[in-house]
Amino acid sequence: MSEHDSSQSPPDRRPLIALAWVWVGAPLAYGLYELVQKATQLFTG
Repeated sequence: MSEHDSSQSPPDRRPLIALAWVWVGAPLAYGLYELVQKATQLFTG
């Protein structure tokens, strides 16, 4: 059996995951905002 060495923990990927969510979420949020703006213009005149 191999013994688990706790002195080396795996690298923390939370900042990378957060960056990926921002990378995808920011344009998505902007697109949804623009969609709502144009839809209200379309239906209200």
